[in-house]
Amino acid sequence: MKKALLAILSGVFFLMLASWAKVKKDTISEGKQPQISEDNRGIIRVVFGQEDKIFCSTSTDKGIVFSEPVLVAQIHNMHLGMSRGPQIASSGNYSVITAIDKSGNIHWFQLNHSAKSWKDMGTINNIKGSAPEGLMSIAADKKDHFYAVWLDTRTGNKNQIYFSSLIPNAKTWSKNILAYQSPAEHVCECCKPNISVQGSEVAIMFRNWLNGSRDLYLLRSSNSGQSFTAAQKLGMGTWKLNGCPMDGGGINISGSDVQTTWQRKGVVYYCKLGQPEVTIGKGRTCSISGTGNNTAIAMQVGDMVKIVTLKNKNEITIGKGSFLRFIVLPDKKIICVWEQDNEVKFKKV
Repeated sequence: MKKALLAILSGVFFLMLASWAKVKKDTISEGKQPQISEDNRGIIRVVFGQEDKIFCSTSTDKGIVFSEPVLVAQIHNMHLGMSRGPQIASSGNYSVITAIDKSGNIHWFQLNHSAKSWKDMGTINNIKGSAPEGLMSIAADKKDHFYAVWLDTRTGNKNQIYFSSLIPNAKTWSKNILAYQSPAEHVCECCKPNISVQGSEVAIMFRNWLNGSRDLYLLRSSNSGQSFTAAQKLGMGTWKLNGCPMDGGGINISGSDVQTTWQRKGVVYYCKLGQPEVTIGKGRTCSISGTGNNTAIAMQVGDMVKIVTLKNKNEITIGKGSFLRFIVLPDKKIICVWEQDNEVKFKKV
């Protein structure tokens, strides 16, 4: 009897060890193109794609441990790769995930934080198939207002900048509006537009294509996206390029500042509207997050991903891989997620 019990216990222990061996403390799951958000209660969510599937993993302990990923949805022929993939934004009571199929339809899914389950809510673009390029961004304020920007071909069959918003408790997004139409037929067609929100302030950054130059431009709204200012160029230099950089940079509203980061000719810059760009270093695929002195920039340098703090230009090497995204917590700790060998990695620094 004792021998049988010992055999059973040994088998259970072996299975537990085998299970533990599969768990990597720095890996969330197989996947690509991770995006990260934090809601009003400090819950962190990471969304990513696996072929046609969208998954979301959650951390309730400030990024120390992430849950087993939950399947959000499966989208036939979903865009995934080169800044294309599921997007996420979180607020007080809701989180929203968006994803675009290769036919050009923007699907969206909503999580009621009290219900704990994702719901398919339909599509955002009100013209079927108008977003075939698959490039978009979303953002949220603290009061359950969500905002989306994307490349859309409904005007002249060329990519322009379109925008929509979602008010609290609404089941559909607002009428899609043309936020910017290029006088040179279209904007840069392979660079992701980016959006940031603070209160009623909305800022959109996109790469334009004017007179042969692929420079970054900024749109601003002070009334929650009801209207936007004329597009204004960022930085003093220009990039004459007969091709697409496939690198849209990042944008962040912090207090009264609209902070941007982007790359030109393989060099990453930090820039505020109307001011000269500041060199961060050689790199690409950059993003920005944080508030005030706690703002930082992520970028890829060769096969490594790094964080550079703005306050003292401190450089933190995160690891090998690509497509680093991050958030800065109130305690100044940074939660990073990125791709490495078809896995979604995470690290707290």
